Amino acid sequence: METIYKTVYFRDKFTNFENANLSIANSAMLYGLSTYSVMPVYLSFDHSKLNLFRIEDHYKRLSNSSKILGFNDFEKNYSLSSFKKLIHRLLIQNNIQSDSLVRMTIFVDAILAGSKSYQQKTSLAIFVYPMTPLIKGKGASLMVSSWNRIADNAIPARAKVNGAYVNSALMKNEALRLGYDDAIALDRDGHVTESTISNIFIVRNKTLITSGLASDVLEGITRNSIALIAAQLGIPLVERSIDRTELYLAEEAFLCGSSLGIFPIFQIDHTAINNQHQGPLTIKIKNLYQNIVRSKTVDVNQWIESITL
Repeated sequence: METIYKTVYFRDKFTNFENANLSIANSAMLYGLSTYSVMPVYLSFDHSKLNLFRIEDHYKRLSNSSKILGFNDFEKNYSLSSFKKLIHRLLIQNNIQSDSLVRMTIFVDAILAGSKSYQQKTSLAIFVYPMTPLIKGKGASLMVSSWNRIADNAIPARAKVNGAYVNSALMKNEALRLGYDDAIALDRDGHVTESTISNIFIVRNKTLITSGLASDVLEGITRNSIALIAAQLGIPLVERSIDRTELYLAEEAFLCGSSLGIFPIFQIDHTAINNQHQGPLTIKIKNLYQNIVRSKTVDVNQWIESITL
């Protein structure tokens, strides 16, 4: 069981984790009517600061997801300023001094309200837990799943809806049973979308390629960061549809996400990628990303908000 730090924010107050509970008849439990974001917090290279990565973007993603689900009171109840203060206080109260993840959830806080969110009360829950590797080893072994990605007009990928992760769980279970670390989902047209929890980039002809947003992928914050990092490094980037067979021709490939960071892919189905080694573009992007999130470069002003330890 993962460790969760003692102090959490739940229903408008700070409390102990053990006291933050929902009824078995709550809408979030019965229908998955909740949405979330996970923000990484990195310890600076000199161990003097905690760096909150793109907190404003995580706030905006929560807000956008809420709007899609019909939760219309998040920004009214929590301004960006008050939201930041909550996160800061939570990290300080838990005495966080290592890489961590902050999970923020907005949920329909109603009992037996039926499968609707319209005009229902919502509440906010936030907790912090250590950042631990989601995939063991130096590179991921992935399979293309037999399960398709949910389409945008079914459950929108750009909204991080908790209930939608049943789709991811089916893929992940299949992958683990067959000896892989994770799965890659295709959309109903056979195009590559993402893994169960991460966006995907491949490299062909020294060009970085990722699936476009019309391919039922999450508008990932780390995904966007990589696009901007690639531009800074002078690496060409194309967003477009990716066929399954292109995965097997990739010179390099990697996963990215708030919980995973940037993680190389060494194998897809039975095809080795770059002889199961990190590629040069992956290394460049990963190194600059680490320098930014740990305050080694000056290119951090728009992305990092720090707490001095």
